[in-house]
Amino acid sequence: MKQIVLGIFIILTFVISPIQINATTMPCSMVLEPIDKKLTNSKGTALVYKVQLRPPSFARTNVSILGVHLPEPSSYGNYDSYEGFAFIPEEISWRFRLYPTAEKDSPTWAGRFDEITANMENVEVQVRLSNSNTEKLGPSILSSNIKNCR
Repeated sequence: MKQIVLGIFIILTFVISPIQINATTMPCSMVLEPIDKKLTNSKGTALVYKVQLRPPSFARTNVSILGVHLPEPSSYGNYDSYEGFAFIPEEISWRFRLYPTAEKDSPTWAGRFDEITANMENVEVQVRLSNSNTEKLGPSILSSNIKNCR
């Protein structure tokens, strides 16, 4: 009997452990690092968690982003703002505007998106340049993968 229990325990360890390792527990947060390593002061964070919206419906996932010490968007060309961008490669993406604070020299950019219903595996979260008039999305400035979410 002891051998059967031990055998079941060993099998469950190998079957359940990989699932738990790959799963992202929420809430969690991750540091968004600059793509260009010359932007030593530029950093960001993303908070990922479940929200219950009104009217009562099923829970959805929220991604909130904060970026600090970002370069002036126009220094990269025809851009005037930043957007949060989260995506599952070759499946789906979400983009949302980041709004600057009133700080003069280097505003903090922040925003959120509450409507995600997809499973949050292999999600890349970025802060990207944007042109608010043309809605053109530019290159990524900060980035991280949900695997880094703690």
